[in-house]
Parts: sequence; structure tokens; C-alpha cells
Amino acid sequence: MSTPSALTAATGSAAAPTLGPAPAVVAERLGKVYRTGAGEVVALHDVDLTVHAGEFVSLIGPSGCGKSTLMRLVADLEQPSAGALRVFGRDAEQARRAQDYGIAFQQAGLLPWRTVRGNVELPLELTREPRRARAARADELLDLVGLREFAGHHPHQLSGGMQQRVAIARSLARSPSLLLMDEPFGALDEMTRERMQSELLRIRERTQAAVIFVTHSIPEAVYLSDRVVIMSPRPGRVRQIVPVTLGAAGERSEGLREDAAFYDRVSAVREALHGAAVAARGMDVR
Repeated sequence: MSTPSALTAATGSAAAPTLGPAPAVVAERLGKVYRTGAGEVVALHDVDLTVHAGEFVSLIGPSGCGKSTLMRLVADLEQPSAGALRVFGRDAEQARRAQDYGIAFQQAGLLPWRTVRGNVELPLELTREPRRARAARADELLDLVGLREFAGHHPHQLSGGMQQRVAIARSLARSPSLLLMDEPFGALDEMTRERMQSELLRIRERTQAAVIFVTHSIPEAVYLSDRVVIMSPRPGRVRQIVPVTLGAAGERSEGLREDAAFYDRVSAVREALHGAAVAARGMDVR
């Protein structure tokens, strides 16, 4: 089992809980530099982070701090410029080929000409799963997200929240041990967003998958997470990690949002974000 990062210890953050025998993600001194016509842009610098199996970790920070870049590196959609990255003990490319994770983005990205069932079955079709097995798995997942009765509908016949539930079901098709979610509820209205947060907690409790979740919403991060990772303005670093001790996913309900302990954790994350912004004004890493 990996030890907590030196940066986490230096910032005084609590060590990650031991939630499984092998970490889902381990990033060590991870960096990403983009080379443009105007010069180099340092998106990430010396990122150290461990996410354990079954753990829900949210990444939060100002726009441009590298949250989505870190997610894309884990997903092997981009390659790091420095450092090491392991996903369940494999490198990112091996993890992608082994389909260790599922991905959901802000836009559901459903294929408009396919039915709900057809969209959920797509990852299984690509790996040539038998038709009967695909249908059974789609039924199971549509039951999980509460959309079995809409299996024959097309995306344009669904609300935004329903489309995102289909996208989450599709991301779970291969039973991944890790979900990568990049602002999946960002385009939803507040009521739908809160409903989807509770739905995600229920799904996470059922699947026991680890989750890395990118968001700009402090209450959303606190409501969903075991830990909230505070990232500094560009170049992105892990500035602080705030533990959230509000009970297991299955114990959290809508009433939690009115609890004093919830407000305490929201305040802790907000203060950490403010501190990261202040510290960044005196820092210039090129």
C-alpha cells in the first residue's frame, strides 16, 4: 500500500483512509506542460495524490487550475510531461486497455440515433459481447439508474438529468473499478443537480467503485466526497486535502445539507480555497 504523499503531510491534511488493498490511482510528482506558439504553459506541477479503491475524491479549484487535465492524464487521453501515474498498479495506457475505468463528462455525449438501451450497450458492443449478455447488462444498469421504462426512447425524448443518468449507466457497462467524472452535473438546474448527487451516492454504494469527481461547487464536493482535493491556480498543484467525515455514501441523505457538520466542512473547503488563491499570488513556476 502506498504511503500518503509528502505534500499531503506537509500541508497538515489527514492521511487517506485505507479503503482497499490497492490504490485506484497514485500520482507522484506529476506534471503537464503544453507547448504553444506563445511558449510553454505549465498546467500541472509536482502533483502527488493517492486515491484508494472505493474512495470518492473531488477535485476543486479555480478555472484553469488543471483539474480536467489531471482527469485526462488518468484516463490516458493525454500523456504527462513529468512524474509517474499508476491506475490499479498499471500505467494509464494499460489501465485504459483493461477498461479499469468509466468516464462521464459534463455533456452526456449520447448518440442521438441510438435508443437509451443502445447507448448503454455501446461499450459492450465494441468489445463484442454476445447480444443476450449485452441486453441483460443494459437491463441491470437501467434498473440501477431508474430508467428501465425508457429503454426504447431516444436521447431527445429525455430531460437533461435523465440523459446524464444514461451516460452514467453507459460508463458502468464494463463494471469498472474507477469512475472519472468531469463536472457531470454542471449543466443541470439546481434541483436536478441535487437529485443527481443523491442518485450518484446510491449508485456508488451499490457498485463500490472509486470516483474522481471534478466540480466547481463546494457544497457538491462536500456532499459527495470522502476527501476534497484543493488545487492551486495554475500551475495546478495539490494545495490541501480536506477530509469529509459525514458518514458512508449510504448514510447521506438530503437532510445532511442542513446539518451543522455539513456547513463546517463547506467552510473548511472554502477557507482552503481562499488560502490557495492567496498563496498563488506570490508564486510563479515556469
